[in-house]
Amino acid sequence: MTWKQATGWTGRDDGPGPEHARWHNTIQTWTDGAEPGAVLLGFASDEGVRRNKGRVGARDGAQALRAALSSIALHEPIRLYDAGDIEVDGEDLEAGQDAFADVLAQLLREGHFTVGLGGGHEITFASYAGLARALGEDSGWSLGIVNIDAHFDLREAPLPSSGTGFAQIAKAQAAAGRPFRYAAVGISEAANTKVLFDRAAELGVEVLLDTECHWGNLPAVHEFIANFAGSVDHLYLTIDLDALPASVAPGVSAPAGFGVSLEVVREIVLAAARSGKLKHADIAELNPLFDIDQRTARTGARLLNDLILNRG
Repeated sequence: MTWKQATGWTGRDDGPGPEHARWHNTIQTWTDGAEPGAVLLGFASDEGVRRNKGRVGARDGAQALRAALSSIALHEPIRLYDAGDIEVDGEDLEAGQDAFADVLAQLLREGHFTVGLGGGHEITFASYAGLARALGEDSGWSLGIVNIDAHFDLREAPLPSSGTGFAQIAKAQAAAGRPFRYAAVGISEAANTKVLFDRAAELGVEVLLDTECHWGNLPAVHEFIANFAGSVDHLYLTIDLDALPASVAPGVSAPAGFGVSLEVVREIVLAAARSGKLKHADIAELNPLFDIDQRTARTGARLLNDLILNRG
């Protein structure tokens, strides 16, 4: 595991002053004890994707997201920090997840709102572990996880991967005597076997299929998120970019043949952000090797920007 300081915050500069603010001239390097704000923490890993037999390249996703965020304009004052990247060395995914969790827990204890930049969706278990450490691993809190994703990621496998994160969380929560509260939004029937649907039912997973996540059904989608958020103490949102149509997000580990429209994904993100319960969010599966015109990176950056600015 390597903890590396982030670089690459450059972009269009129209002049000094808050009226010309963009991400690249607003964000600061995080230092221990910094005044609370929104902190980015990268997870440079695609070892979980490799283990899950996906196409690798997502370890460079965090840097691609930073590049796409850099020139986005900021219209209101906001305190932004970058805590750099936790890099997985070789095949040692587990050490990288543990290191990410340690840093994330420190940031949360300092009062920051945290955003993880993936990386493969193996970031999920790292994010959960960091939240658990910050909230108190022996405490009785409830955590609701909203996963915008085409896949359940409930696989049982000899080694952890990008497809096992929620199965690992379910086991960890059960071992701690806490409920496993998981809402999977954008699930594709074509991408998940009956075994996975049965497993989700056994675990009490709340599900919205991709075919249900459309503009005409938006009131029901909003109600789904509001009811779920209202039933837990804390909320964690994870965005897997492969939930979006391949035409919008071609640069992912597993492109979607159908997907949920960007407009509806954004509404789900905003509903979670405005719930008053959101402690942490992350974004996963951006694979720059397969992106077209930074299409996926720009989409992910816009979702992150809107999430951070609208967190209530």
